[in-house]
Amino acid sequence: MNKSLRTLGLLGLLLALAACAAGSEASRHAAASGALAQFFLGLWHGVIAPVSLVIEVVDTLAPHALPWTMKLYERAEPSVIYDVGFYLGLMGSPSLAWRGWSRRGGD
Repeated sequence: MNKSLRTLGLLGLLLALAACAAGSEASRHAAASGALAQFFLGLWHGVIAPVSLVIEVVDTLAPHALPWTMKLYERAEPSVIYDVGFYLGLMGSPSLAWRGWSRRGGD
């Protein structure tokens, strides 16, 4: 029971954070808020990039199959600071973290 509650809580947190996916109104607002916001927005978009890519491909191949749209990259306020955050997020994405964890022996 405890594990399922933790999983449900994590899923809820991820859904809440996905509201700041590239292309959303919240993301456009954050991109216009200054350098620090752009860096962290780019970092977040880099972390969720694998999921965003799958969603964008599905949305392109089957329009309106999903109730939302996501973009891989924020195009509203592109800057070098956003790019640095994005690539750092890509380097620290969950897939790489999972690979490192499984390499250490933690199933």
